[in-house]
Amino acid sequence: MSDAERLAPPSVECAARAYSRLGVAFGPRFYLLLAIGLIWIVPAFVDLRLAYAMLAWDGLVVLAWLVDLLKLAKPEQISITRTWHGPAALSVASDVELLLANASDGPVCATLVDTLPAGLCTAPPRVDIRAAARSRGAAVYTIRPRERGDASVGAVWLRYRGHIGIAERWAQAPLAQTVRVYPNLDEARRQAIYLVRSRQTALERRLTRTRGVGREFESLREYREGDEFRDICWTATARRGKLVTRTYQVERSQTIWIVIDSGRLMRARIGELSKLDYAATAALSLAEVALHTGDRVGLLGYGRAIRQRIPAARGSAHLRLIVEQLATLCEEVPEADHLLAASRLLTDQKRRCLVVWLTDIPETSLTPDVVEAAQLMPRHLVLLVAIGQPDLRAMASREPHDVTDMYQAAAAQEMAHRRERLLASLRDRGVLTLEAESASLSPALVNAYLEIKERSRI
Repeated sequence: MSDAERLAPPSVECAARAYSRLGVAFGPRFYLLLAIGLIWIVPAFVDLRLAYAMLAWDGLVVLAWLVDLLKLAKPEQISITRTWHGPAALSVASDVELLLANASDGPVCATLVDTLPAGLCTAPPRVDIRAAARSRGAAVYTIRPRERGDASVGAVWLRYRGHIGIAERWAQAPLAQTVRVYPNLDEARRQAIYLVRSRQTALERRLTRTRGVGREFESLREYREGDEFRDICWTATARRGKLVTRTYQVERSQTIWIVIDSGRLMRARIGELSKLDYAATAALSLAEVALHTGDRVGLLGYGRAIRQRIPAARGSAHLRLIVEQLATLCEEVPEADHLLAASRLLTDQKRRCLVVWLTDIPETSLTPDVVEAAQLMPRHLVLLVAIGQPDLRAMASREPHDVTDMYQAAAAQEMAHRRERLLASLRDRGVLTLEAESASLSPALVNAYLEIKERSRI
């Protein structure tokens, strides 16, 4: 079973039940037959006795309706199955199949309406299914989720008729289930090309590794002039009777911590999605690439408190856990506590690692807390990733046509300049920065990570 199949919601099946105590109605052909009977109205003006012919016709139509209703399948003889053909992922189209099993002796022509929340599709899906006697029929509709997290899917409502189509029954199948919407999984798969590049980089590093660089133990050798005294292995020196020093190489496997801000700034929407949605997709792409290159990946999601925390580890099961946590990372209204996140990370991670901080920088004249928090971790290599503001850049570069446009352009230029100065101040203090637009955030982040790996900066 593939990873996508494991993430797909389970299929649910249930027998239908009557919509109400009666749960019956008139089919469209019933009204058509009644309309045909109205032709007796014209001759009835000449001879009133012909009106009885019209009433007799209406009686025959009602009798035909009763006969068709008795032959029509009972709700208990119909079962509905909802099957998901893939996982529900943000902004990714996936198919859902509704299967109708007819256990009666007559055919069924049904119209089904599935109860889905607005986060999965804009309108409740409506499909038509035909199933012969003691047979099955199926129909497929497509969803395109617009919100991450858990979505509640309700019952399937159906109206079905027989072969004649005079009588109709209303029923429902209680197929309630909770569906988890994950970040954009296709975006992470599209980063597969970077895996080839990263493996090639790792191979080149193994072939050209330099002794004395890094802190991963490589071998022992005799002491040479210029070696540091802290690298002397005193136990080996005592055994051999001469100074022996340890040699090191660049670490082949590092620890990567992905820190995601879910505060109010990440609630800003770019198109249909929020900045937090783009950050979650980029974090998933980075986690998949880093795990495939052998690094240990941890996740820290925070708002006013620590919401998600996964210790750094490896493996496909660990990637599945990261996907689950990213799916449930929700936006918060208040400002996030960046200092709390930095303090927690310093407590959990003692050894040097790469900290990828996905956040945004507020437009304020004061020094934002996230900038101060990034400077509190000199032990680690921090990559601060700020999601760009396309509307701000467009407004700053727009040619003004009146006084209002001039003031708006000037304000936008000042905000963009202040943002660039904050990022420059971080770079002066040894913090790596990356500002990328939402559409190119994932590839830009993966490229930055691979460049850090190539230069052995961790």
